[in-house]
Amino acid sequence: MKKILTIIGAFLLSWAMLSCNKEALDLNSTSEISDQAIWSTERAAEMYITASYKGFTDESQVVESRGKFYDSYSDIMKSTSWDLYNHAYNKTLLEGNIQTGSAGAFECWADAYGRIRRANVLLVEIDRYGVDKFGEDWCNIRRAEVRFCRAFSYYRLIRVYGGVPIRTDKSGVNGVDDGANEADINRARATEAESWDFVVKELQWAADNLPPAWPAEWEGRATKKAAYGLMSRMALFGQQWEVAAKAAEKVKELGGDLAPDYAKVFQVDGGQDNSKEILFALYFLKNTITHDYDKRNRPFGDKAVYETDVWAEHVPTSELADLYEFADGAPFDWTTYSSLGHADPYTDREPRFHASLLYNGARWENRTIQTYVGGSDGFVEFAKAGSTNAHTCTGYYLRKYLQENHTDFVTGSYQYDAMLRYAEVLLNKAEAYAQWDYAQYRDKALEALNEVRGRVDLPPRTAADAPNLDAFMTLLRKERCVELAGEGFRYWDLRRWKLAMNVINGKMAHGVKITNNGGALTYETVNCDANTPRIFPERFYYFSLPTSETVNNKLCENNPLW
Repeated sequence: MKKILTIIGAFLLSWAMLSCNKEALDLNSTSEISDQAIWSTERAAEMYITASYKGFTDESQVVESRGKFYDSYSDIMKSTSWDLYNHAYNKTLLEGNIQTGSAGAFECWADAYGRIRRANVLLVEIDRYGVDKFGEDWCNIRRAEVRFCRAFSYYRLIRVYGGVPIRTDKSGVNGVDDGANEADINRARATEAESWDFVVKELQWAADNLPPAWPAEWEGRATKKAAYGLMSRMALFGQQWEVAAKAAEKVKELGGDLAPDYAKVFQVDGGQDNSKEILFALYFLKNTITHDYDKRNRPFGDKAVYETDVWAEHVPTSELADLYEFADGAPFDWTTYSSLGHADPYTDREPRFHASLLYNGARWENRTIQTYVGGSDGFVEFAKAGSTNAHTCTGYYLRKYLQENHTDFVTGSYQYDAMLRYAEVLLNKAEAYAQWDYAQYRDKALEALNEVRGRVDLPPRTAADAPNLDAFMTLLRKERCVELAGEGFRYWDLRRWKLAMNVINGKMAHGVKITNNGGALTYETVNCDANTPRIFPERFYYFSLPTSETVNNKLCENNPLW
């Protein structure tokens, strides 16, 4: 059974052999491969089209956990390095090292427009070669795939910069806007609202033309469910509440549903059918197409167990850990947990806590995690130099996506990255209905929220819990935090809610320092930012455009405050 990263890998291997004068194939340029070779057979064309999905790997929390683990720019995760592993997280948070002319660690202008340029050229080639050879129906499905991928590239841009120049296969003076014509260089930015509207309409066209499912050989390519699911996300960014709600409803109509066991959603061989929940994912092949997620995030004690380096690059903070309720729905509180009859702070917590975090006393493979000072996975204080040498600086490690008992992680991990889940779509729907008209759609908003909670047997939220929109949004934001932790949403949610200044700026994240005194454990809440307040000024809501664009494109103005 072929999955989308497997398809891309096969594409690279196959077409690299056709490039007689290049050592590596540039996916952003069609000049490397002759049109005749690309469109010679249906399979050859399919392989070329599926390379459009490569843009998703650019943003994968699993593939790019070293450079783009976005939760570590927020309050819920912490990078354990100051300036190792190419981590920009702490320098961005504690020094604010983003200047005019670059978005710093969030810079994606050239990469995203490179993907867009390739998509524009490919759409023209489908018109030129595909229709006569394979027919209009075949071509519409493949156009929809390319536009689905192009929409994702625009999403990357808009969430960083706001409104951007819209360049399509029809917008250039000679048709395709691929940057080849001087007259196309100068292009004004669309407004942010116009930019999101373009993305939503692209996804609607994709949804109208994509198939409900693919044959087994091509499983993993975009479907109607994926397009509508992604639309529900983009419409939230664009504050198109009705569009987001209706897109989420379409996903349900098409068969979207939650898998029974939350923990098994993130396990490559968990023995559970996750196909209804995972709407779009990047898949890998053991020993062939792999990544380093496990090595980068396993707890320190695994270094001795497997006699290999592990780095524990990203660890959960107390801001996240303390949000998880007890299994009966009671809120967690350090001052009251023992009086409520709980033997320790961790054992009786809800299932997502145990599935997402490793904590002191957690069972992991054939051992017990020890995050107390001096333990096998022991706490090491974060400093603004070097790193913690793979120790936690918060008292926690990230469990989500780690593959327990996969001893072959030493040579490469191969778990998938679920980039779009039905659980997110439900939370998108809950927020969209609430924002659309809370008085009218309160029950629909609560129903979607409670479907997510119900999967882990937490009691439902009621109208009494959320008497108004503000109260509901407080519940919704908390639920997104714990459901989607470690999946890359929190930082972007704080930006689109315009809450990043409140949550990040001037604040410090925290952890728990545990001391073991002959078996008696003492818990102390400590800051994990080296006593340095974090930085998120107002201008960070819209980062600076790159100097290369504002200098060369005379109609493109930079964002205010830069």
